[in-house]
Amino acid sequence: MLQEVAVFIGKKLIRFIALLASVSIITFGLVAMSPIDPVQSYIGADVMRVGAEQRQEIAAYWGLDRPFTERFLKWGAALLQGDMGTSMIYREPVTDVIADRFMNSVMLMAFAWLLSGVIGFTAGVAAALRKDSWLDRIIKSYCYTLASTPAFWVGLLLMMIFAVWLGWLPVGLGVPAGVLAENVTVADHIRHMILPVLTLSVVGIAPIALHTRQKLIDVMDSDFILFARARGERGWGLLFRHGLRNIALPAITLQFASFGELFGGAVLAEQVFSYPGLGQATVESGLRGDVPLLMGLVLCSTLFVFTGNALADYFYRIVDPRLRHGKEERA
Repeated sequence: MLQEVAVFIGKKLIRFIALLASVSIITFGLVAMSPIDPVQSYIGADVMRVGAEQRQEIAAYWGLDRPFTERFLKWGAALLQGDMGTSMIYREPVTDVIADRFMNSVMLMAFAWLLSGVIGFTAGVAAALRKDSWLDRIIKSYCYTLASTPAFWVGLLLMMIFAVWLGWLPVGLGVPAGVLAENVTVADHIRHMILPVLTLSVVGIAPIALHTRQKLIDVMDSDFILFARARGERGWGLLFRHGLRNIALPAITLQFASFGELFGGAVLAEQVFSYPGLGQATVESGLRGDVPLLMGLVLCSTLFVFTGNALADYFYRIVDPRLRHGKEERA
């Protein structure tokens, strides 16, 4: 067992390193071909007071006047030494910028991930147990509608209802505006996090609910459930002993595989609510041509999504041993 886990981790590490190299080259190339002038974005509103010589000096300082290959190799060599460069927007090391915003995004995505998983699983079970009833139709309609709804639209709708019309929650930001950092309480952080978390959760409920509903219907119609009923098992005992046990792990696996969608949704939600997380920093760095920060965020998001997919792959191998044995036989 330990040898299988070690082999699995070893293969994943090799793939992760290859993925990081590929993502780095592609992202660096796309940013180099971008029409955004990073020098002009760096100057900002002072563009009319900066001459051509000063623009050249700025480009030379940030290494923007060097060929693409030289810039990429210099960035890669620094990265191997643990230096991700300096952000052109924040004038701080990229690692410090990411560290300042990392916990905000992690807390946001963690709460949204747990909330969407619990509510989606519960809704899926309820829909399956009341198949073709009014409850089933309501849950399916809700899921089909939200499955085709973009996260930013849901965020704007929630903001309009709960922040603008009702005034129950703040419109945006991570903390109250004009309040010193030492005076910001935990309750303030939670109040500013509620709407972004709800936005991500509402959108994330649909996939897990529909998957759970269909899997539980298949399980309850299977032969071993018929055999269990013939033995006299009924009600919640039958559901917990034979139904939920067979659908819980696939549902958890599906949740881990949704890390990529979760991070993409967080980028939009943070932008809508001006929430100071990695998503908002990603948009700013992309629009203003901040190559070091954008590369650092891309690598960070790659690690996040790869970890989720690796965990999902591992759980799939636990759920269905045929995947593991099939690969071993082919090898």
